[in-house]
Amino acid sequence: MSSTDGTVDPAAQAETEVVDFCRDLIRIDTQNWGEGRSNGEREAAEYCAEIMRRAGLEPVLYESADRRTSVVARMRGADPSLGALVVHGHLDVVPAQEADWQVDPFAAELRDGMIWGRGAVDMKDMDAMILAVMLRFAREGHRPQRDIIFAFFADEEDNGTYGASWMVENHPEVFDGATEAISEVGGFSTDVAGRRAYLIQTGEKGIHWTRLIAEGTAGHGSAVQYDNPVVDLGRAVQAIGEHEWPLEYTKTTRALLEQLSELTGIPFDEKDPAPLLEATGSASKFIAATLQNTSNPTALKAGYKHNVVPGSAEALVDARTLPEQEEKVAAVLRELAGEKIRFELLNSGASLEVPFSGTLVEQMVASLRDEDPDAVVLPYMLGGGTDNKHLAKLGVTGYGFAPLRLPADLDFTGMFHGVDERVPVEALQFGVRVLHRFLAAQ
Repeated sequence: MSSTDGTVDPAAQAETEVVDFCRDLIRIDTQNWGEGRSNGEREAAEYCAEIMRRAGLEPVLYESADRRTSVVARMRGADPSLGALVVHGHLDVVPAQEADWQVDPFAAELRDGMIWGRGAVDMKDMDAMILAVMLRFAREGHRPQRDIIFAFFADEEDNGTYGASWMVENHPEVFDGATEAISEVGGFSTDVAGRRAYLIQTGEKGIHWTRLIAEGTAGHGSAVQYDNPVVDLGRAVQAIGEHEWPLEYTKTTRALLEQLSELTGIPFDEKDPAPLLEATGSASKFIAATLQNTSNPTALKAGYKHNVVPGSAEALVDARTLPEQEEKVAAVLRELAGEKIRFELLNSGASLEVPFSGTLVEQMVASLRDEDPDAVVLPYMLGGGTDNKHLAKLGVTGYGFAPLRLPADLDFTGMFHGVDERVPVEALQFGVRVLHRFLAAQ
């Protein structure tokens, strides 16, 4: 598509490039296994840096450890007195086992109008949108009113030790003047009683990752054993896994459910929100996880031979906490596990909750409605965590806004860390238009 003077239309070019960028990034294998093991973050950062340079920016690569690379560039605004906006994504992805997938998870195959591959929704789609918008700005000669800091971080899929957390601790000057931020996971649409609604993330649960350790006396598997650590650990894991946390409502989740009730006509019953959740379609499980604390055992390690009782056994537990409840959750876990279990805290991060109001939120809503006039826009809380947790330590207020208009029958939220991850091309193109409108208002 060309403009009336025969030149290439920057909007159309951005919609073409966002697809190319997303596919290119997926093809860079950036699997992050945790505990310092990862692939490809350096290559992905260099790819982003090259496009940043094409957009007239001066990216700087930061390496927290060998090949654990983040890249940041600042687009200077017309008024340096205004607080800067951080627009950030992450370069790493969770591991993918090819045997479980219909396609090669790192081939970025185009099928049925969708881009398939690990990272298509978490979050190389948004990375691609950011790159496409900054290039469009360069072609249009656009200069924002305030500084925009573009950042692509390593290590988000573990705990940010080699990415955003390291940047905040070692290079806080990069974010000087920043007051607000946007990143994943929000701005996507879901079907609510036949209407398309977009969920803007205004909160996220806290992280409390622990290792449980049981210790006993190693011995022969045929002996009578009274302090078998496998048994003690098994009891603890079962108690934690079966514990039913009570429903509790934050400002964000209460506001969401009240607005859903108005939208659907289904009463908001605090004791049984299930009918209201079901009305949100594929997003229901995502939202349900935000109505209570959660604690899920995720890994077990014990023993080395069939006829040997080991001297120790370990388990990992992933707990996600509501605002200001991390200490309460930790105490409950210890009580459930019992006196024979020792706990090691591996990772923690505070929950976040910010207002669904103010100029930035109004700009998000307006940019969505400009592209989708019938849109309903609602606040929600994320059950997981993002790099906004680390930026919050610098006083930066973070939102989840990676806009996508999705088919009603696509289980989008179910693909986060799942198999056959994919994003519709039309959703990406919609997203780059919305993101351009939003950032042009800054």
